[in-house]
Amino acid sequence: MNSLPQGSRPNPLFLRDEEIRQGIELLFFAYRDFTSDADAVLARHGMGRAHHRAIHFIGRRPGMTVNELLSILRITKQSLSRVLSQLVTEGLVAQTQGTRDRRQRLLSLTDDGKELERQLSGLQRARVTRAYREAGAEAVAGFRAVLIGLIDETDRETVLATVDKD
Repeated sequence: MNSLPQGSRPNPLFLRDEEIRQGIELLFFAYRDFTSDADAVLARHGMGRAHHRAIHFIGRRPGMTVNELLSILRITKQSLSRVLSQLVTEGLVAQTQGTRDRRQRLLSLTDDGKELERQLSGLQRARVTRAYREAGAEAVAGFRAVLIGLIDETDRETVLATVDKD
């Protein structure tokens, strides 16, 4: 079932500069196409990728705090404030007061926000599912290992705890 294009077979010289350059280039093209479908939907709503990332993580962890989202996204408070303000105004995200700390703002998707998140993730899920199916289980395991290797070592444990939550 492995239908990798010619030149995508394992290369014993995988650490050569040319192989690494090609990997970087492929990441750029893959990211461009991975985000393109969702970008089109977001553009119709007057939103961008920061909105998408916020919607994604709020949807995955309803009740998360603004500080937790800031930590995940690694953007400034000012940038997140703009994004959240728009998402709240558009009726996609709800903010509630923390039960233990009333200063905390807990974030969750509204029904409209859940629907938009389903649309966006559905587009990307279809693309990833197709690629996984074409590559096969062994390649998917290798891809996961590479992605984990790209994450800063200091963040890996936290990221994996978030990703493996399901």
